[in-house]
Amino acid sequence: MLRGLSAIIYKEFIQTMRDPAALLVTILIPIVQLTIFGYAIDTEVRNVRTIVLDLDKSTASRDFVERLVATRLYTVVDYVPSMEALRSALVAGTAKVGVNIPAGYQRQLNAREPATIQVFIDGSNNTIAAQTLGTVQNLGYAISAELLGVSAGGSGGLPLVVKPRLLFNPSLRSANFFVPGLIGTLLFIMTMMLTAFGLVRERELGTLEQLMVTPVSKGALMLGKVLPYLGLGMLQMLTVVLVAQVIFDVHIVGNLYLLIGLALIFVMSSLGLGLIISTVARTQLQAMMGSFIFFLPSVLLSGFIFPRESMPRIIYWISACLPVTYFMEILRALIMRGAGMDALWVDAVVLFCMGVGLISLAAFRFRKTVR
Repeated sequence: MLRGLSAIIYKEFIQTMRDPAALLVTILIPIVQLTIFGYAIDTEVRNVRTIVLDLDKSTASRDFVERLVATRLYTVVDYVPSMEALRSALVAGTAKVGVNIPAGYQRQLNAREPATIQVFIDGSNNTIAAQTLGTVQNLGYAISAELLGVSAGGSGGLPLVVKPRLLFNPSLRSANFFVPGLIGTLLFIMTMMLTAFGLVRERELGTLEQLMVTPVSKGALMLGKVLPYLGLGMLQMLTVVLVAQVIFDVHIVGNLYLLIGLALIFVMSSLGLGLIISTVARTQLQAMMGSFIFFLPSVLLSGFIFPRESMPRIIYWISACLPVTYFMEILRALIMRGAGMDALWVDAVVLFCMGVGLISLAAFRFRKTVR
Protein backbone atom coordinates (compact mmCIF):
# COMPACT_ATOMS: atom_id res chain seq x y z
CA MET A 1 0.00 0.00 0.00
CA LEU A 2 3.07 2.26 0.26
CA ARG A 3 4.35 1.46 -3.21
CA GLY A 4 5.82 4.54 -4.91
CA LEU A 5 5.99 6.56 -1.67
CA SER A 6 9.64 7.48 -2.14
CA ALA A 7 8.98 8.64 -5.71
CA ILE A 8 6.15 10.92 -4.59
CA ILE A 9 8.29 12.36 -1.78
CA TYR A 10 11.10 13.00 -4.27
CA LYS A 11 8.70 14.65 -6.72
CA GLU A 12 7.26 16.97 -4.06
CA PHE A 13 10.76 17.89 -2.91
CA ILE A 14 11.78 18.79 -6.47
CA GLN A 15 8.61 20.86 -7.00
CA THR A 16 9.20 22.75 -3.76
CA MET A 17 12.79 23.53 -4.73
CA ARG A 18 11.57 24.85 -8.08
CA ASP A 19 9.35 27.41 -6.32
CA PRO A 20 11.88 29.68 -4.58
CA ALA A 21 9.22 32.24 -3.62
CA ALA A 22 7.21 29.70 -1.60
CA LEU A 23 10.42 28.30 -0.11
CA LEU A 24 11.52 31.78 0.96
CA VAL A 25 8.16 32.53 2.59
CA THR A 26 8.10 29.14 4.32
CA ILE A 27 11.59 29.30 5.84
CA LEU A 28 12.79 32.89 6.02
CA ILE A 29 9.62 34.81 6.91
CA PRO A 30 8.89 32.86 10.15
CA ILE A 31 12.47 33.49 11.30
CA VAL A 32 12.18 37.22 10.61
CA GLN A 33 8.76 37.51 12.24
CA LEU A 34 9.84 35.53 15.30
CA THR A 35 12.81 37.86 15.76
CA ILE A 36 10.72 41.01 15.36
CA PHE A 37 7.82 39.86 17.52
CA GLY A 38 10.15 38.48 20.17
CA TYR A 39 11.45 41.99 20.75
CA ALA A 40 8.17 43.79 20.13
CA ILE A 41 5.85 41.76 22.38
CA ASP A 42 6.41 43.07 25.88
CA THR A 43 3.67 43.39 28.47
CA GLU A 44 5.75 45.86 30.49
CA VAL A 45 4.62 49.39 29.68
CA ARG A 46 7.32 52.03 29.21
CA ASN A 47 7.75 55.50 27.74
CA VAL A 48 4.13 56.57 28.14
CA ARG A 49 3.79 60.02 26.57
CA THR A 50 3.12 62.45 29.41
CA ILE A 51 2.38 66.17 29.52
CA VAL A 52 2.70 68.36 32.60
CA LEU A 53 0.76 71.43 33.73
CA ASP A 54 3.05 72.86 36.40
CA LEU A 55 1.35 75.89 37.96
CA ASP A 56 3.68 75.87 40.97
CA LYS A 57 7.03 75.88 39.11
CA SER A 58 8.89 75.05 42.29
CA THR A 59 11.66 72.69 43.35
CA ALA A 60 9.08 70.30 44.81
CA SER A 61 7.02 70.20 41.60
CA ARG A 62 10.12 69.56 39.48
CA ASP A 63 11.15 66.81 41.90
CA PHE A 64 7.77 65.12 41.49
CA VAL A 65 8.10 65.15 37.70
CA GLU A 66 11.67 63.81 37.89
CA ARG A 67 10.59 60.97 40.15
CA LEU A 68 7.73 60.23 37.79
CA VAL A 69 10.17 59.94 34.88
CA ALA A 70 12.56 57.87 37.01
CA THR A 71 9.99 55.05 37.11
CA ARG A 72 10.76 54.56 33.37
CA LEU A 73 7.02 54.32 32.80
CA TYR A 74 6.60 57.96 31.79
CA THR A 75 8.28 60.19 29.22
CA VAL A 76 7.47 63.89 29.50
CA VAL A 77 6.89 65.17 25.97
CA ASP A 78 5.63 68.67 26.75
CA TYR A 79 4.75 71.25 29.38
CA VAL A 80 1.37 72.87 28.72
CA PRO A 81 0.13 76.26 29.96
CA SER A 82 -3.50 75.45 30.78
CA MET A 83 -6.04 72.74 31.48
CA GLU A 84 -7.57 73.32 28.05
CA ALA A 85 -4.25 72.51 26.40
CA LEU A 86 -3.82 69.46 28.61
CA ARG A 87 -7.23 68.06 27.73
CA SER A 88 -6.77 68.82 24.02
CA ALA A 89 -3.52 66.85 23.99
CA LEU A 90 -5.22 63.87 25.64
CA VAL A 91 -8.13 63.98 23.18
CA ALA A 92 -5.75 64.22 20.23
CA GLY A 93 -3.72 61.29 21.52
CA THR A 94 -0.41 63.17 21.56
CA ALA A 95 -0.21 62.26 25.24
CA LYS A 96 -1.63 59.40 27.29
CA VAL A 97 -1.13 60.95 30.74
CA GLY A 98 -1.57 64.52 31.94
CA VAL A 99 -0.20 65.74 35.29
CA ASN A 100 -1.67 68.84 36.92
CA ILE A 101 0.45 70.31 39.75
CA PRO A 102 -1.48 73.17 41.38
CA ALA A 103 -0.06 76.49 42.49
CA GLY A 104 1.07 76.46 46.12
CA TYR A 105 2.11 72.81 46.00
CA GLN A 106 5.54 73.34 47.62
CA ARG A 107 4.15 75.75 50.24
CA GLN A 108 1.55 73.17 51.29
CA LEU A 109 4.17 70.44 51.60
CA ASN A 110 6.47 72.67 53.68
CA ALA A 111 3.58 73.62 55.95
CA ARG A 112 2.53 69.97 56.26
CA GLU A 113 -0.82 70.89 54.75
CA PRO A 114 -2.61 68.37 52.50
CA ALA A 115 -1.45 68.77 48.90
CA THR A 116 -3.16 67.22 45.89
CA ILE A 117 -1.86 66.44 42.40
CA GLN A 118 -4.28 65.47 39.65
CA VAL A 119 -3.25 62.88 37.08
CA PHE A 120 -5.47 62.43 34.02
CA ILE A 121 -5.08 59.04 32.29
CA ASP A 122 -6.31 58.10 28.84
CA GLY A 123 -8.47 55.05 29.54
CA SER A 124 -8.90 54.17 25.85
CA ASN A 125 -5.85 51.91 26.15
CA ASN A 126 -6.47 49.42 28.95
CA THR A 127 -2.89 48.19 29.09
CA ILE A 128 -1.42 51.65 29.64
CA ALA A 129 -4.20 52.87 31.93
CA ALA A 130 -4.05 49.91 34.31
CA GLN A 131 -0.30 50.22 34.91
CA THR A 132 -0.15 54.02 35.15
CA LEU A 133 -3.09 54.10 37.54
CA GLY A 134 -1.26 52.15 40.22
CA THR A 135 2.14 53.72 39.64
CA VAL A 136 1.12 57.32 40.25
CA GLN A 137 -0.74 56.40 43.44
CA ASN A 138 2.25 54.47 44.76
CA LEU A 139 4.51 57.41 44.00
CA GLY A 140 2.26 59.68 46.04
CA TYR A 141 2.36 57.23 48.96
CA ALA A 142 6.16 57.00 48.74
CA ILE A 143 6.64 60.79 48.80
CA SER A 144 4.21 61.14 51.70
CA ALA A 145 6.02 58.40 53.62
CA GLU A 146 9.34 60.20 53.15
CA LEU A 147 7.85 63.46 54.41
CA LEU A 148 6.38 61.72 57.45
CA GLY A 149 9.32 59.40 57.99
CA VAL A 150 7.09 56.31 58.05
CA SER A 151 6.33 53.36 55.78
CA ALA A 152 3.96 54.01 52.89
CA GLY A 153 0.41 53.10 53.69
CA GLY A 154 -3.12 54.27 53.00
CA SER A 155 -4.10 57.76 51.88
CA GLY A 156 -5.61 58.92 55.14
CA GLY A 157 -3.74 61.90 56.64
CA LEU A 158 -0.98 61.84 54.02
CA PRO A 159 0.61 65.19 53.11
CA LEU A 160 0.44 64.34 49.39
CA VAL A 161 -2.50 62.70 47.69
CA VAL A 162 -2.26 61.84 43.99
CA LYS A 163 -5.74 61.70 42.48
CA PRO A 164 -5.81 59.79 39.19
CA ARG A 165 -8.78 60.24 36.90
CA LEU A 166 -9.55 57.92 34.01
CA LEU A 167 -10.83 59.63 30.90
CA PHE A 168 -12.81 58.28 27.90
CA ASN A 169 -13.16 54.78 29.39
CA PRO A 170 -13.48 55.22 33.16
CA SER A 171 -14.69 51.66 33.74
CA LEU A 172 -11.78 50.23 31.71
CA ARG A 173 -14.16 48.04 29.69
CA SER A 174 -12.08 45.72 27.55
CA ALA A 175 -14.65 45.92 24.74
CA ASN A 176 -14.05 49.66 24.42
CA PHE A 177 -10.37 48.93 23.89
CA PHE A 178 -10.43 45.83 21.69
CA VAL A 179 -13.48 46.40 19.46
CA PRO A 180 -12.15 49.54 17.69
CA GLY A 181 -8.87 47.72 17.13
CA LEU A 182 -10.68 44.70 15.74
CA ILE A 183 -12.56 46.92 13.29
CA GLY A 184 -9.31 48.22 11.84
CA THR A 185 -7.56 44.86 11.78
CA LEU A 186 -10.44 42.96 10.15
CA LEU A 187 -10.99 45.68 7.57
CA PHE A 188 -7.30 45.69 6.66
CA ILE A 189 -6.93 41.93 6.37
CA MET A 190 -10.14 41.30 4.43
CA THR A 191 -9.74 44.07 1.86
CA MET A 192 -6.06 43.28 1.33
CA MET A 193 -6.69 39.57 0.82
CA LEU A 194 -9.65 40.09 -1.51
CA THR A 195 -7.58 42.35 -3.73
CA ALA A 196 -4.50 40.13 -3.53
CA PHE A 197 -6.51 37.28 -5.04
CA GLY A 198 -7.95 39.46 -7.83
CA LEU A 199 -5.35 39.38 -10.61
CA VAL A 200 -4.01 36.00 -9.48
CA ARG A 201 -7.43 34.41 -9.92
CA GLU A 202 -7.68 35.96 -13.40
CA ARG A 203 -4.28 34.53 -14.27
CA GLU A 204 -5.07 31.02 -13.00
CA LEU A 205 -8.48 30.88 -14.71
CA GLY A 206 -7.03 32.15 -17.97
CA THR A 207 -9.36 35.16 -18.14
CA LEU A 208 -6.41 37.54 -18.01
CA GLU A 209 -5.77 36.63 -21.65
CA GLN A 210 -9.24 37.90 -22.50
CA LEU A 211 -8.48 41.20 -20.80
CA MET A 212 -5.30 41.46 -22.88
CA VAL A 213 -7.19 41.64 -26.18
CA THR A 214 -9.72 44.20 -24.95
CA PRO A 215 -9.17 47.97 -25.45
CA VAL A 216 -8.79 48.51 -21.70
CA SER A 217 -5.93 50.64 -20.44
CA LYS A 218 -3.68 49.53 -17.62
CA GLY A 219 -5.01 52.28 -15.35
CA ALA A 220 -8.64 51.37 -16.08
CA LEU A 221 -7.90 47.73 -15.38
CA MET A 222 -6.32 48.52 -12.04
CA LEU A 223 -9.13 50.87 -11.03
CA GLY A 224 -11.69 48.33 -12.17
CA LYS A 225 -10.08 45.82 -9.84
CA VAL A 226 -9.95 48.27 -6.93
CA LEU A 227 -13.31 50.06 -6.95
CA PRO A 228 -15.58 47.02 -6.35
CA TYR A 229 -13.46 45.98 -3.39
CA LEU A 230 -13.46 49.57 -2.18
CA GLY A 231 -17.26 49.41 -2.08
CA LEU A 232 -17.16 46.05 -0.30
CA GLY A 233 -14.67 47.43 2.21
CA MET A 234 -16.89 50.38 3.07
CA LEU A 235 -19.89 48.07 3.40
CA GLN A 236 -17.88 45.90 5.75
CA MET A 237 -16.82 48.99 7.71
CA LEU A 238 -20.41 50.13 8.25
CA THR A 239 -21.47 46.59 9.18
CA VAL A 240 -18.83 46.07 11.85
CA VAL A 241 -19.45 49.56 13.29
CA LEU A 242 -23.15 48.71 13.58
CA VAL A 243 -22.34 45.37 15.22
CA ALA A 244 -19.96 47.11 17.64
CA GLN A 245 -22.75 49.44 18.77
CA VAL A 246 -25.59 46.91 18.93
CA ILE A 247 -23.82 43.88 20.37
CA PHE A 248 -20.82 45.29 22.26
CA ASP A 249 -22.32 48.66 23.26
CA VAL A 250 -19.32 50.54 21.85
CA HIS A 251 -20.68 53.87 20.62
CA ILE A 252 -18.99 56.46 18.43
CA VAL A 253 -18.26 59.62 20.39
CA GLY A 254 -16.86 61.49 17.38
CA ASN A 255 -18.26 62.32 13.95
CA LEU A 256 -19.52 59.27 12.03
CA TYR A 257 -19.09 60.93 8.63
CA LEU A 258 -15.48 61.79 9.44
CA LEU A 259 -14.91 58.16 10.40
CA ILE A 260 -16.37 56.99 7.08
CA GLY A 261 -14.21 59.42 5.13
CA LEU A 262 -11.01 58.39 6.88
CA ALA A 263 -11.95 54.72 6.53
CA LEU A 264 -12.24 55.30 2.78
CA ILE A 265 -8.65 56.58 2.69
CA PHE A 266 -7.49 53.63 4.79
CA VAL A 267 -9.20 51.07 2.54
CA MET A 268 -7.38 52.63 -0.44
CA SER A 269 -4.03 51.87 1.19
CA SER A 270 -4.96 48.28 2.07
CA LEU A 271 -6.27 47.70 -1.46
CA GLY A 272 -3.03 49.08 -2.89
CA LEU A 273 -1.03 46.65 -0.78
CA GLY A 274 -3.23 43.79 -1.97
CA LEU A 275 -2.69 44.82 -5.59
CA ILE A 276 1.08 44.76 -5.13
CA ILE A 277 0.83 41.24 -3.72
CA SER A 278 -1.29 40.19 -6.71
CA THR A 279 1.33 41.52 -9.15
CA VAL A 280 4.05 39.50 -7.42
CA ALA A 281 2.21 36.23 -6.75
CA ARG A 282 1.74 33.73 -9.55
CA THR A 283 -0.76 31.46 -7.75
CA GLN A 284 -3.52 31.93 -5.19
CA LEU A 285 -1.43 30.00 -2.68
CA GLN A 286 1.39 32.51 -3.09
CA ALA A 287 -1.10 35.36 -2.75
CA MET A 288 -2.41 33.87 0.49
CA MET A 289 1.10 33.43 1.87
CA GLY A 290 1.98 36.96 0.83
CA SER A 291 -1.06 38.29 2.68
CA PHE A 292 -0.11 36.25 5.74
CA ILE A 293 3.19 38.15 5.90
CA PHE A 294 1.21 41.27 6.84
CA PHE A 295 -1.35 39.52 9.05
CA LEU A 296 0.66 39.09 12.26
CA PRO A 297 2.39 42.50 12.05
CA SER A 298 -1.00 44.18 11.66
CA VAL A 299 -2.15 42.51 14.88
CA LEU A 300 0.98 42.66 17.02
CA LEU A 301 2.84 45.79 15.87
CA SER A 302 0.03 48.26 15.17
CA GLY A 303 -0.79 49.02 18.79
CA PHE A 304 -3.88 46.81 18.69
CA ILE A 305 -2.76 44.83 21.75
CA PHE A 306 0.69 46.03 22.82
CA PRO A 307 1.55 49.75 23.15
CA ARG A 308 3.99 50.87 20.47
CA GLU A 309 5.79 53.17 22.89
CA SER A 310 7.20 50.14 24.72
CA MET A 311 8.68 48.60 21.56
CA PRO A 312 12.37 48.94 20.63
CA ARG A 313 12.95 51.96 18.44
CA ILE A 314 13.69 50.03 15.24
CA ILE A 315 10.51 47.94 15.60
CA TYR A 316 8.58 51.11 16.40
CA TRP A 317 9.61 52.50 13.00
CA ILE A 318 8.79 49.19 11.30
CA SER A 319 5.27 49.43 12.70
CA ALA A 320 5.05 52.97 11.27
CA CYS A 321 5.17 51.40 7.78
CA LEU A 322 1.84 49.62 8.32
CA PRO A 323 -1.32 51.49 7.24
CA VAL A 324 -3.32 49.81 10.01
CA THR A 325 -1.12 51.53 12.63
CA TYR A 326 -2.46 54.95 11.67
CA PHE A 327 -6.02 53.76 11.27
CA MET A 328 -5.85 52.21 14.74
CA GLU A 329 -5.06 55.66 16.16
CA ILE A 330 -7.89 57.19 14.13
CA LEU A 331 -10.44 54.60 15.27
CA ARG A 332 -9.69 54.94 18.98
CA ALA A 333 -9.46 58.72 18.77
CA LEU A 334 -12.81 59.04 16.98
CA ILE A 335 -14.78 56.27 18.64
CA MET A 336 -13.61 56.76 22.23
CA ARG A 337 -12.13 60.24 22.58
CA GLY A 338 -14.30 62.16 20.13
CA ALA A 339 -11.31 63.71 18.34
CA GLY A 340 -11.80 65.89 15.28
CA MET A 341 -9.94 66.38 12.03
CA ASP A 342 -7.62 68.92 13.67
CA ALA A 343 -6.19 66.09 15.76
CA LEU A 344 -6.23 63.42 13.04
CA TRP A 345 -5.03 65.22 9.92
CA VAL A 346 -1.46 63.89 10.20
CA ASP A 347 -2.63 60.25 10.28
CA ALA A 348 -5.05 61.01 7.42
CA VAL A 349 -2.31 62.54 5.25
CA VAL A 350 0.02 59.59 5.89
CA LEU A 351 -2.72 57.11 4.94
CA PHE A 352 -3.58 59.07 1.80
CA CYS A 353 0.06 59.15 0.71
CA MET A 354 0.38 55.43 1.42
CA GLY A 355 -2.73 54.67 -0.62
CA VAL A 356 -1.66 56.74 -3.62
CA GLY A 357 1.89 55.40 -3.45
CA LEU A 358 0.88 51.73 -3.16
CA ILE A 359 -1.70 51.89 -5.95
CA SER A 360 0.76 53.75 -8.21
CA LEU A 361 3.45 51.17 -7.50
CA ALA A 362 1.02 48.34 -8.28
CA ALA A 363 0.04 50.00 -11.57
CA PHE A 364 3.71 50.44 -12.46
CA ARG A 365 4.49 46.80 -11.70
CA PHE A 366 1.56 45.45 -13.64
CA ARG A 367 2.21 44.49 -17.22
CA LYS A 368 -0.66 43.69 -19.53
CA THR A 369 0.94 40.39 -20.46
CA VAL A 370 0.69 36.80 -19.26
CA ARG A 371 3.86 35.55 -17.53
